[in-house]
Amino acid sequence: MENCLDKTDRQILRLLQNNGRIHNTDLADKVRVSPATCHRRVQRLFDEGYISSVQARVDASRVGLGMVVLVGVVLERTPQSFPTFEAAMDAQPAVLDCYLVAGDFDYFLKVRVADMEGFDRFHTDVLSVLPHVRQTRTFFVLRAVADAREYAF
Repeated sequence: MENCLDKTDRQILRLLQNNGRIHNTDLADKVRVSPATCHRRVQRLFDEGYISSVQARVDASRVGLGMVVLVGVVLERTPQSFPTFEAAMDAQPAVLDCYLVAGDFDYFLKVRVADMEGFDRFHTDVLSVLPHVRQTRTFFVLRAVADAREYAF
């Protein structure tokens, strides 16, 4: 897909990242176009895949999920190990992000749980029993310095 975003499209994306609930008329005022033009542009940004979804950002600690854990995972090298692991991680609600990486690890996971006991359950019931997992290394997040930043356009 060719990147055909102009200055107005980029402004719309920035504003929607900051507040996905902004009313179309307010958005149009901020980017200095008519509400009808703004609506068409936003719809085009959805249709062309520049905007994949609009979501609420929930305060995890308020819903009892206050601990973030990063886990480096090393797998055995078999034809099934990578697809099997990816399917298992995709099915786990506690796994917020799963990245295939280069370097000492095969994957990095970002896991959100209630507390240490919750992570122990995830480790014992999920990671420890998965086939092909050779090694894990766990990093407990003490404080989020930059979390869920918006993209800079």
